[in-house]
Parts: sequence; C-alpha cells; structure tokens
Amino acid sequence: MIKPKFDELIHAPTRLSIVSLLAATEWADFAFIRDSVDLSDSALSKQLTILEEAGYVEIRKGFVGKRPRTSARLNSVGRAAFEQHVAALQEIVARAGASVLPG
Repeated sequence: MIKPKFDELIHAPTRLSIVSLLAATEWADFAFIRDSVDLSDSALSKQLTILEEAGYVEIRKGFVGKRPRTSARLNSVGRAAFEQHVAALQEIVARAGASVLPG
C-alpha cells in the first residue's frame, strides 16, 4: 500500500510532466523528453538538474559517435515520491466525491 504524500517539488506542472513521463520509461533521451513536454533545452536542463539534486532522477551522459547524448531516468526514490504524490492527489480528488478514473 502506498502512503499518500503531497510533494511540492514534483507538483510544479513542468516537473510533474517530466516525472510522469519518466515513470513510464526505463531511460528517456533528452530530446524525447524535451519534445514530449514541449520545453526548450535550457528549461529542461534546469528542471532535470532540480530533480537530480532532489535525488529523484539519474542523468546519464555519453556519446553516440561524436554527438553528445543525455538520458534521464526516475530512480527508486523518485518513483516512490511520484507514486506517493499521485496517491495524495487521488485522495484530494476523492474528498470532492470525484474520481480521477474515467467512467
């Protein structure tokens, strides 16, 4: 059972979009994340740094040929924080008598 815990760091709309995307993947390429959440390179870099410093995201840098390649993944701490945050949001919505699930 997941204990609900609201997370202010994850709740920011841009970071919530990034974390939810990473929760659905093992590793995600920087360009894929950037294009999926519609951010500039610098904005995404800043948000990934914030998530990395919080201990939620792991960043991997390397090269494909001579081209730099950056990937990110949600680590176990980040995944747990995301799951707790989602549980807290579901609790908040449920108090209003609504459901976050269709139907």
